[in-house]
Amino acid sequence: MQIAQKLRNRLLTVAVLAVVLASVPVPAHATSKEIIELQTQVQQLLDMVQRLQSTLDGRFGVIQHLVEQTADNANQMSVTVNALQQKINAQSEAGNGKLDTVSGQVQSLNDSVDELKSRIAKLDKSVHDLQAQLQNIQSPPAGAAPATQNPDQNAQPSDTGATPVPSAPPANVAPPLQETFQAGLRDYNSAHYAVAAGEFQDVLRYYPLDEMAGTAQFYLGEIAYRQQNYPDAVKAYNAVLEGFPGSPKAAAAQLRKGLALLQLNKRDAGIHELRLLIQRHPQTPEAAQARAKLNGMGIRITPTPAH
Repeated sequence: MQIAQKLRNRLLTVAVLAVVLASVPVPAHATSKEIIELQTQVQQLLDMVQRLQSTLDGRFGVIQHLVEQTADNANQMSVTVNALQQKINAQSEAGNGKLDTVSGQVQSLNDSVDELKSRIAKLDKSVHDLQAQLQNIQSPPAGAAPATQNPDQNAQPSDTGATPVPSAPPANVAPPLQETFQAGLRDYNSAHYAVAAGEFQDVLRYYPLDEMAGTAQFYLGEIAYRQQNYPDAVKAYNAVLEGFPGSPKAAAAQLRKGLALLQLNKRDAGIHELRLLIQRHPQTPEAAQARAKLNGMGIRITPTPAH
């Protein structure tokens, strides 16, 4: 358009020059015929300039209209492409979210089935142990004399002068539950980990079906974690999740299991445990810690749908 503008300016200059030449006084000796020819040529030149000006104006208008139309079409195309891209992104995110949710639900169902199998197996073992203990109580050891003697005679020396044998104390006397657990907790907080581990193991040994057994198992995992024995920590947390799924420490055990797996450089397994924790216990402080950990690792968290 700048070139056309320059051409227009030059033509106008030529026309003005022609007009100026036509207005210049002619010498007296010039013939009238030459004057008429010069005026005719000037008029023709002016007509050509006007026609060229009209043509250029028309073409400039068409070009400007085409440019504006092309710009409008480009803007509309850009808006359409952006809207389509946003729609595709939204559909992709929705599809990924649904896929993650379904996958998490299936995994959660599988884990629940595994936990149920483990719990049934543990209950079955406990029943067999109780049956064995009952049998031992009901059937005295071989060679034991029946207690049919007079208690007073047991207290007196026999005629042969032998000293009576005192009765043996009962074996496997269970320590008190609360005192043993609290002692383990005190030793754990005082970093006496070996002593605390023995006390928590006593809770598990003598009270395997009590709620405190799950908490004691969790602290065994915490002791291993503090000692940076991450494989044993994972095993202990697994024992909480599989043997005591209803324990109040279940969410904490899953969080610590995920962190222990990350410490072992098992990134995928650790991320899976933290996601599973968020799905199972979404409103707990442990779930908030899991979200913060995953966000810090740059991992997108799929919102859990409300039920």
